[in-house]
Amino acid sequence: MLEQSTINKLKGAIPDSVLAQIPDTAAKFNITTTLRLAHFLSQSAHESANFTATKENLNYSAEGLKKTFGKYFPGNLNESYAHNPEKIADRVYANRMGNGDEASGDGYKYCGRGFLQITGEVNYAAFDKFVSEDILASPGLVATKYPLMSAAFFFNTNSLWKICDKGATPSVVLELTKRINGGTNGLDDRQAKFTKYYNLIK
Repeated sequence: MLEQSTINKLKGAIPDSVLAQIPDTAAKFNITTTLRLAHFLSQSAHESANFTATKENLNYSAEGLKKTFGKYFPGNLNESYAHNPEKIADRVYANRMGNGDEASGDGYKYCGRGFLQITGEVNYAAFDKFVSEDILASPGLVATKYPLMSAAFFFNTNSLWKICDKGATPSVVLELTKRINGGTNGLDDRQAKFTKYYNLIK
């Protein structure tokens, strides 16, 4: 069980609005040690540009669409979707992760939200079980009210606490980063954040 006095040590390093979300989040999703908290916050901070991004940015140029989502935009189809986030999400996320087809609008409705961006109707439905509101009807709440809790849900669902429990070494930060990012993007920043947060609360 995390003490409020422990959380208070992060004041100034973590936005107050995020600190306020920690007690409920920790209680629901097994953040029981300072080691878990430091790993969780450092990864979440990096992925969300220091807790500022709570919704996926889908405002791609035609060139960006080809580079990032090429297989969904054959020929010159990308040109008619450029800089239209709603249309882009509806196409890219159609017929997967529990979403309906492109015309259903599910892609944009259930696009990435929260500090670690849960995506797709099936993942929103799973997260919905942990909160009192109807997340499927009001998916925007993941970005506005539950950005931290949804990130902890991601950690919990993907068994990342077991990795956190391995210790405070760079190899653990690396392993977590690979699981979350799929590679090592931003590893130095993630490591720096972990060291900073852990030193404040250990």
